[in-house]
Amino acid sequence: MVGPVALLRGVSAPIQPSAAELELTVVMPCLNEALTITGCVSEAVAALAAAGIAGEVLVADNGSTDGSQALATKAGARVVPIATKGYGNALRGGIAAARGRYILMGDADGSYDFSHLPRFVERLRAGADLVMGNRFLGGIQPGAMPWKNRHIGNPVLSFIGRLFFNTKIGDFHCGLRAFSAEAYRKMDLRTTGMELASEIVIKSELFGLRVEEVPTVLRKDGRDRPPHLRPWRDGWRHLRFMLLFSPRWLFWYPGLFLMALGLIVGGALVQGPLPLGHITLDVHTLLFATVAVLIGFQASSLAVLSKFFAIRAGLRRAEAGFDDWFRHLTLEAGLITGSVLVATGLVLSIGAVWFWGDRGFGPLQPSQTLRWVIPGALCLVLGCQMILTSFFLGVLRLDTRTDHA
Repeated sequence: MVGPVALLRGVSAPIQPSAAELELTVVMPCLNEALTITGCVSEAVAALAAAGIAGEVLVADNGSTDGSQALATKAGARVVPIATKGYGNALRGGIAAARGRYILMGDADGSYDFSHLPRFVERLRAGADLVMGNRFLGGIQPGAMPWKNRHIGNPVLSFIGRLFFNTKIGDFHCGLRAFSAEAYRKMDLRTTGMELASEIVIKSELFGLRVEEVPTVLRKDGRDRPPHLRPWRDGWRHLRFMLLFSPRWLFWYPGLFLMALGLIVGGALVQGPLPLGHITLDVHTLLFATVAVLIGFQASSLAVLSKFFAIRAGLRRAEAGFDDWFRHLTLEAGLITGSVLVATGLVLSIGAVWFWGDRGFGPLQPSQTLRWVIPGALCLVLGCQMILTSFFLGVLRLDTRTDHA
């Protein structure tokens, strides 16, 4: 096996450490990077030797056909073939084969400066679980990042990440990052594509791990072909993943907003037409207000159910505030509230029929009868939804055995 720290020009190789003594593994996912893999591996090997860090460079090859494997081995790396395609799969396979107590990951296209790895290790030694590189603090060289990525994509996605997950990370998607093997096991990563980069940060924050940042430089990559990254496609994948991992922002807040808006507007229109300048809102708007309430309730319910499921499945940690509030959402409370709503809907519906009967079951003015019918229908549907949601919540709360005894 080729040693992780080879003899380079002007750099003396330290004594080869055993696998049990390795402090750092530098993992580089690789797919046809023949032009840059030698430089990346050599730079990492030299940085390990210069800093006196017992480590190895591991290239997770995802099926290269341009001889990248042989070049990486010659430069001093250990090459591990990863058959399953995908950026996330390559990283997961490489990390699984890593022998170091700490792991630093970075692309093999020459865009990241692996000589900065000592600053990552320093923070890890000080107790950090995840250390992110920040390209905006360290510097982005001319031509290294497209304008739309530098001024729109990365800032917007990083802002959304900070907002959704209460993190202070300034560069949410920097590919040069390091973490301890123990922290990686706690993350229990599941994604297999580009979303893995977001999942690492999100789960570190959700699980209460210590996350820090260090400045690093982004250089223009050394490829002679377009990068594997597709800005719009991969940007949407990262955004979609963050939204799905944050039901509070995807479902809870929009749901509460729709319910509040529907109840306020509907409450005003039940009393009669509502003139607003040159227009007048009437029963047609009342109908849309009730639709907003129903959609809002569905969204809010999904937020609660998905968060509870994520906690039960170990995807995120329980929160004291959520547990205290969630304790009151019992099956019995849902059945009682839903039944009251259904009863109210029946009373309003019977009242509408009674009103119709008083007029000999003849023609009616929709602007009058619909002020009974629409709220009645809302209470009936909302009550049934609440009852069904409560039963489903009861199913999720069932204690289940995890063994086969």
